[in-house]
Amino acid sequence: ADSRARGLVRGFGVTSYLEATAPPGKEMGGLRFEADGRIAFLTGTKDYGQGHEGAYAQILGPALGVSYDRIGLLQGDSDALLHGGGTGGSRSLMASGKAAVEAADAVIEKGRAAAAHYLEAAEADIEFGGGLFRVAGTDRAIALHDLAARMKADPPPGDGLDSLDVALVVETPPSAFPNGCHICEVELDPETGAVAVDRYVAIGDFGTIVNPMLVEAQMHGGVTQGLGQALMEEVALDGDGQCLNGSLMDYCIPRAADLPDLPHMIVGDRPVPTETNPLGVKGCGEAGTTGALPAVANAVADALHRCGVDGFDMPATPHRIWRLLNGKAE
Repeated sequence: ADSRARGLVRGFGVTSYLEATAPPGKEMGGLRFEADGRIAFLTGTKDYGQGHEGAYAQILGPALGVSYDRIGLLQGDSDALLHGGGTGGSRSLMASGKAAVEAADAVIEKGRAAAAHYLEAAEADIEFGGGLFRVAGTDRAIALHDLAARMKADPPPGDGLDSLDVALVVETPPSAFPNGCHICEVELDPETGAVAVDRYVAIGDFGTIVNPMLVEAQMHGGVTQGLGQALMEEVALDGDGQCLNGSLMDYCIPRAADLPDLPHMIVGDRPVPTETNPLGVKGCGEAGTTGALPAVANAVADALHRCGVDGFDMPATPHRIWRLLNGKAE
């Protein structure tokens, strides 16, 4: 009613989606104990804004009994990598996450052998927890970082015990299938053809959520990208095939003003952990875009239908929508 009172037409769009993520392959997981007490995680996925370093620290911190701020990410050094599959297809947490789990297990296994030597006990009697290797039933223990330093200064006998560092390549898990539902409401101005997204709700199943803030940010960014493709992004070519909008001065991309106010843009999750990888994660890198594109397009189609027009070609730019409403579509 409010939209009609302002001369606008409201449209509703709903989409349920299912996508496949992270095709199987290989990935490296390495842990390097630095002299300053930090631990560097080496892997072949690349963090260019997604927040990988924080997520990997949340996996490795509890496993090794150290605080998150003592774990860093070493990336972009091909000399240090045994193998790297790169970032794409929502594979980072599935592939490098599994590699992190197995690298932590390898450190603990290696550490037990070294701790048994220094603590003068049988390896079978060495327990690990809370960052300490301890002789079961006693107070004799050595901390993880102290053990790493001692192994470098005075290595115990045995192959590969001159350092607590590990480097391994793991087989990555099978693809997972994140899914969800997006609901979009738009307002269309018949006088100008302009379309505005007024309300948006997106709920997804991404498996285990390691960092809720990163998932929410990925969803906001993905929805924005889907909105951009549905409403404004288009490569314009002249008759000779020359690009007419080859820079961001001319190529339209979504901005904050094109999104609903935050109270009207809701993203959430209903996780069902997968059983195909040790973390139960499914990936969420493309999920926002996967659901947003059809949800926004369906909402525009609904608004046009209320105006007597069925069907349109994306993007739903004001010029294109105005021509459709005025019977001038090419």
